[in-house]
Amino acid sequence: MKKCTGLWYAVFLAAVTLNAQSPAGPPGEAGLPVRRIALFSSGMGYFEHSGSVSGNGEFTLSFDLEAVDDALKSLVINDPSGASPSVSYPSEETLERTLQSLGIDLSGHPGTAEIFAAQRGAELEVSAPNPVGGRIVGVEYRSIPSPENGSPAREAYLSLHTGEGIRIIALREIRSFAFKDPSLNGDLTRALDLIALNRTTETRNLRVQFSGGGSRQVSLSYVVSVPVWKVSYRLDLGQSKPLFQGWAIIDNNSGADWNGVELSLVSGRPVSFIQRLYPPYYLDRPTLPLAIAGTARARSHAAGYGRDDDKAYSEEESLAEPAYDGVMREESFVQKSTRTPAAAPIPLPGILNRIQASAGGSAAGDQFSYRIKNPVTLPRRQSAMIPLVEGNMGASKTLLLSGSRALAGAMHPELAAELTNTTGMKLPAGPITVFDGGTYAGDALIEFFSEQDRRLITYGEDLSVTASAIQGVNRRISAVTISAGVMTINRRQIHERIYTARNASTEAKRLIIEHPVTGGAVLLEPKNYLEKTDSLYRFVHNLPAGGEITLKVEEETPLTERITLTQIRLETFISYSSNQEIPQPVRTALARAVELRQKADGAKQALADLETRRGRLFTEQERIRQNLGAVGASSDLGREYMKRMTALDGDIEGVHRELEAAGSLVKSSQKDVDDYIGGLKL
Repeated sequence: MKKCTGLWYAVFLAAVTLNAQSPAGPPGEAGLPVRRIALFSSGMGYFEHSGSVSGNGEFTLSFDLEAVDDALKSLVINDPSGASPSVSYPSEETLERTLQSLGIDLSGHPGTAEIFAAQRGAELEVSAPNPVGGRIVGVEYRSIPSPENGSPAREAYLSLHTGEGIRIIALREIRSFAFKDPSLNGDLTRALDLIALNRTTETRNLRVQFSGGGSRQVSLSYVVSVPVWKVSYRLDLGQSKPLFQGWAIIDNNSGADWNGVELSLVSGRPVSFIQRLYPPYYLDRPTLPLAIAGTARARSHAAGYGRDDDKAYSEEESLAEPAYDGVMREESFVQKSTRTPAAAPIPLPGILNRIQASAGGSAAGDQFSYRIKNPVTLPRRQSAMIPLVEGNMGASKTLLLSGSRALAGAMHPELAAELTNTTGMKLPAGPITVFDGGTYAGDALIEFFSEQDRRLITYGEDLSVTASAIQGVNRRISAVTISAGVMTINRRQIHERIYTARNASTEAKRLIIEHPVTGGAVLLEPKNYLEKTDSLYRFVHNLPAGGEITLKVEEETPLTERITLTQIRLETFISYSSNQEIPQPVRTALARAVELRQKADGAKQALADLETRRGRLFTEQERIRQNLGAVGASSDLGREYMKRMTALDGDIEGVHRELEAAGSLVKSSQKDVDDYIGGLKL
């Protein structure tokens, strides 16, 4: 929007009747019609009204309640007169607070009894059924038998102070009433009018009053939520220079006709959010004592932050196009120059006929804008398709084989095309209807497509080609080292996958095989590939007519295993010493270590056997001791038990001597093992 002398920013209530999404109907349309619209792919819309105002003028916009907050933070008013325009609107609390401020408060849906009770002291005239006048004393409730079943029922009674004293009148007997105070009757009428107005509409009106002299052009604009504009493409691969068309699909889902508006379609992802600016907010305030002697005043202090106002920052923006990596994703971009689609008609055979593209591309800040060349007229609640781009697209047909899918069994590669964006425009994401050979060939999808970028699209399967894949994994030892009692084994884990494709047709085909990258692996075979993405290698092959091709892909993952030799089982030790993949010097050293380990283990076993034998002797000795206690030492049997006890003592003493020798052997043999292994350095 052009800057001018009087640029006024206003906060206001706004909502639009685009199903709570776009500018509403034509209030004020004659004075300030919609002239300019920009629809964003992020689901926001910029609307600009402009027109002529002479002297003071007023313009009213009606907005749906759901779009209030968007409009509140985006309204811009432009009046070159320099005078301040005034903007007024009812706040969300207007109805309740206005009703509460009137002499008769109808907020909260009060009944007749509540209205009378709230007007105590007011003069009232009722017909019950004869006219009775007086001042309201109050309303009381009594329990009386129900005329239907005799059970107690609660009934309201009005107390009136009349010239004849207090009259008690049941509310059910009152046929009509009127307050004698004209202001109360006026407030009642006003309250009913307000309720009726808010009951019949969910919109709010914004009143903009322009103040100034003479005739001048004024404008106002705002941003609200709208239906996302969409795009669909057509690609004719049957032409010698494939023709590419793009159509924009727009929706006027509002309550207003678009009559000759300047329309732009913007592609990008601006930050957009809703902030609740419409509802009034109140802050709690502290209650302070009177400012008398001895009482300090409340103060607040803002936090301080370091800053350097003299420091300036700059950032260079690169215009280089990103290298193609085949990953289909939406990218951010900065458009630095105005682009126009390739438009030279080329009379080629094909299903698509050339159209007159109605959009021109240009920068829109850090986004890309497609400006519709001719004014757009679109009735309310209608949609339309508008030619967006047309040009020759760099394209070559191929087949695409997904390595992940091929593992599941025999499959057909996909019909594909490699595209290069030579249209001169950045293209939003959307579906592509593909034509080939003068007929429909299939549908494809494409993400955001920058200029001169390359992409693969797939749109069907080639039933004349069958492909499959098998895979396996094997490990090979590449190096073994021993140091400080730790053996380190370096292995090469080879991931192998073999792809096979058979062509049953009489036509040679170009085949791209997508092989998933194995995390942390290095490609061994084949050495070259067409291209690589973060997750795929792409290999290209020519598939001969009636022929077959095989592709073996090998990737290597290094693995390292560290073994503390003194802590492994003897069987594991022996397996390492006999493994032919391990170098001979290492196997020889391990074989000597196995001998020492076997000697140490034998010593440990001998020690364990002696401890078991000693345990048995102790058990036998305890049994004899118990028997001896039972028969007595002076009996013949007791004397026999005493002889056995003496013999057992001798046996136990001999075992003790053997245990000492065996324990020494265990220590020395284990030391031999530890010293040998700890001293190895291979």
